[in-house]
Amino acid sequence: MLALLPSWVDPTAHYIIHEGLTNTLKMAAAAITASVVIGIPFGTFLTVNFWPTRALIRAYVEIWRGLPLIVTILMVYFVGPDYIPGFEPRAIYAAAIGLSLWGSAQVAEATRGAVQSIPRQQHEAAAALGFGWVGRHAYVILPQALRRLLPPLVTLLVGIIQNTTLAAVIGGAELAGTGQRQIERLGAYPPIGLGQIKALEIYGAIMVAFFCISFPLTRLAAYLERRLV
Repeated sequence: MLALLPSWVDPTAHYIIHEGLTNTLKMAAAAITASVVIGIPFGTFLTVNFWPTRALIRAYVEIWRGLPLIVTILMVYFVGPDYIPGFEPRAIYAAAIGLSLWGSAQVAEATRGAVQSIPRQQHEAAAALGFGWVGRHAYVILPQALRRLLPPLVTLLVGIIQNTTLAAVIGGAELAGTGQRQIERLGAYPPIGLGQIKALEIYGAIMVAFFCISFPLTRLAAYLERRLV
């Protein structure tokens, strides 16, 4: 079957899959991991009645939720090196950091809501058993809150995967960016390219790839919401 395909398909697909798709998945994995590691503790501390901590975390959440994600990525890539010595990230790393800042703010707010949704009686029962604040949250409150948090986390993963396309703005070689590069290459005249525009075929394939990644995750989020929340 591969022999029936035009000669330009194999090298184009190889580059898009091995460079673009790989970078997309790496960025998404790094961003969702950082979002969870930062966001869950921050969201939990937002429920503490200690205003200095809450004010600092609330400022963090509102800033990174309020800024357009593309502005955050541009700031990390272009402004960060001016103020952080030795900080000169590659485009995909800068995009991953921007996605992590945005994602952690989203997770923090979702965690705050999940923790506050646990009935007060659960806190009181845990306190009656002799648990301190840390013990109450570690063994009683957070395990229940995480069940409610899981569907939004899966939905966030979909959003992060789709927003990795913003890395192309700063030259990142993610899925959509590598597709655009191949369209430009094939559009050039021989011997560089074919002198033909293959945008429909390439963007169509990228659309299918994003759908195949995102659709199962959205269905998983809906399933988890029915079963866990």
